[in-house]
Amino acid sequence: MNRLFVLGLTLTFVLVASCKKGPSERGGGGKQLTVAFMPKSKGNAYFVACKKGADEAAKELGIKLLYEGPTEPDPARQNEIVEQWLQRGVDVIVAACENKEGIATALKKARAKGIKVVTYDADTTPDARDFFCNQATPQGIGETLMEETVKAMGGKGEYAIITASLTASNMNEWQRHIKATNDAKYPEVKLVDLRPCDDLKDKAFQEATTLLNKHPGLTAIMAICSPAVPGAAEAVKQAGRQASVKVVGLGLPSENRNYVKEGLTPSLILWRVADLGYLAIQAGVAVGKGELKAGDTIFKAGRLGEMKVEGSDIVLGKPFVFNKDNIDQFDF
Repeated sequence: MNRLFVLGLTLTFVLVASCKKGPSERGGGGKQLTVAFMPKSKGNAYFVACKKGADEAAKELGIKLLYEGPTEPDPARQNEIVEQWLQRGVDVIVAACENKEGIATALKKARAKGIKVVTYDADTTPDARDFFCNQATPQGIGETLMEETVKAMGGKGEYAIITASLTASNMNEWQRHIKATNDAKYPEVKLVDLRPCDDLKDKAFQEATTLLNKHPGLTAIMAICSPAVPGAAEAVKQAGRQASVKVVGLGLPSENRNYVKEGLTPSLILWRVADLGYLAIQAGVAVGKGELKAGDTIFKAGRLGEMKVEGSDIVLGKPFVFNKDNIDQFDF
């Protein structure tokens, strides 16, 4: 009986031990992480390029990557998706936030449940996430946009801005630096209008057409979301105004190559978009595994090497200017 009793206790101990979970921290104990990745809008070619980099990082790191987002910029839909991920119990959320404050409550709820949160491209409030992967500093983006636009205008004249939406937190921040640079350096250049295009190329075409009709003295359109650049350029071309109105903005080489070569769009400002998606997933996984923590100053991001961490921001790099001399070197 004693031997049977001891054997029973041993079997019980083995069963209990085998049922115990690994470390309580998510991502511990060799568990495959589930990372949820959200764009501002799924149909935007910019975020398609981001996903390409995210897929690369996910494969490299051996994680499960979920991808979901609104079909067009929609803060309410982003909140719904986050709530769905809370119910599913993902380990990490990596999100580009359409509305800084609007998504904060849902992301705070995620963090309260132990889900790690990393933002990229457009941030939320700092208390609603662990880290932000920034494509470049807002000041660097704003200054470069203004400088390239002034160059295209010949140093004077009127320009208008086409943005994605009036609530896009990152673009509103860029606009502050655009205005500051304009006021400080270029007194002969005047902003005359600001129009949202909902991150849609067709709507950008319509808004650019409206701007051309409303402002006959317009000499440039600054398009600060990627669909707006080709949309505005095509509107200028169809209006026959390409000799007097130039389009400059944040856009993808693949969507604007012909306009750049024609001289209608003298320059594009951007960064290596796939690398931003890659960096965001690398950071999300590192946070999920406890390898990137508050207070760290350096983060090893796969093929990107060591990235500087400034507070809770990880900056990809300086804005890059594409023009007719270098645009054929890039295929995204």
